[in-house]
Amino acid sequence: MNDNKNLEQKNELMGENSFMKKLFKKRLNQKGLTLIELLAVIVILAIIAAIAVPAIGSIINRSEDKAILSDASNILAGAKIAATSKACNPALTAVTPAANDSAMNVGSCDSTNAVMAEYVEGLKSGASYLVSKTDNVWSVTYSGFGTMNEVPDAVDANTLTESELNTELDR
Repeated sequence: MNDNKNLEQKNELMGENSFMKKLFKKRLNQKGLTLIELLAVIVILAIIAAIAVPAIGSIINRSEDKAILSDASNILAGAKIAATSKACNPALTAVTPAANDSAMNVGSCDSTNAVMAEYVEGLKSGASYLVSKTDNVWSVTYSGFGTMNEVPDAVDANTLTESELNTELDR
């Protein structure tokens, strides 16, 4: 008896004029999105864009900084090889005449020394650098490579010692 009563209730709910049946048919006939649904999607996309755009800008700045630091590292490595080959003298500066260096009689390890071009390749045109060695500490001073945006420990005048350069590249 109970089963018949449940079956009657079910038939009544799903009958031709039942509320559920009308609601289901109405939902099937709808096409597209309502204005509220569309606005909700637009708001969600705007929130995602507001989060992503600054993050992408920061990533671009860090990659540009890493490129500058990589160039400086390559210059330093090339100058070390050039100094070992006696193609330049890191104890000289660009303003120190090469004639004062009687031991090596070579130029300074900078962008004005034509021999250095063999050891350091692929730099931006217009970029200049000077590699020096004082008290066994190698340092590179560079300009024309661009502006560092995200590197907090960059020394004024774009001068980095070898240890500072390695620290910044490892970040």
